[in-house]
Amino acid sequence: MSGYARRGVHGQTVETLAHRVLGGEIAEGQTLDIAALQAELGVSLTALRESLKVLAAKGLVDARQKRGTFVRPRADWHLLDADVLRWRFETAARQQGDGAAARSRLVDAPLLRDLDEVRGIVEPAAVRLAAVRRTAADLTALEAALAAMAGARDGTAGAVAADLAFHRALLAASHNELLERMDLVIASGLAARDSLVHGPGHHPRDPVPGHRAVLEAIRAGDPDAAESAMHALLAQAVRDLAELAAAPAAEPEPAPAAEPEPAPAAEPAAGA
Repeated sequence: MSGYARRGVHGQTVETLAHRVLGGEIAEGQTLDIAALQAELGVSLTALRESLKVLAAKGLVDARQKRGTFVRPRADWHLLDADVLRWRFETAARQQGDGAAARSRLVDAPLLRDLDEVRGIVEPAAVRLAAVRRTAADLTALEAALAAMAGARDGTAGAVAADLAFHRALLAASHNELLERMDLVIASGLAARDSLVHGPGHHPRDPVPGHRAVLEAIRAGDPDAAESAMHALLAQAVRDLAELAAAPAAEPEPAPAAEPEPAPAAEPAAGA
């Protein structure tokens, strides 16, 4: 899904700079102090320049003679790029901090709202096509993803991977090349959403029945039923997020009672 290898010094430098730009720590239009960044990050000038090339390819930065390297306006950012989407979710999560209260605040992030709206437009249309065009191989892929979903424990990486596999298979079953490529957008956001909904302390409804209803409508070749089942599945996804946002933060555990200090020994009487 990602457009570059996230390994080693190069990958770490790209991630660090991307989060700073997307989080506003390095503002739009700001010129980067290359020497200061090199010293702070402890990387070679070559590694830093290569990392900036990755960000330039995604529309985040640019370089000009006499001006140097600077952050481009947000309108130029490739917001549908899979890496940029992932970085945006990661940046938003970092800004909110840790814990249940932070997860609840992240649920209200505009990016998640945008994701829900995009899914509501794309996936019902995709499953209508899938109901007409699906092949035996498509049904096998959907069944495998559903089986993995049923066998995964809630909150695990396996549960997230199974959900992503199912929705990718749905888009692939549309046999529309442009819709299939929408998985780069949906999967990035869906992975972040799943990590919230299925995170510690929150246990949403079993996702298998809703996904099974979509699969069975596709298997039956019924576009109307497939679209209706997908709308129901997406509505449940919205409710899961709303419940997470409304969930109270976990009460902190009380601190252990302090041991009573021993009473000071009585001073001997004068003249004793």
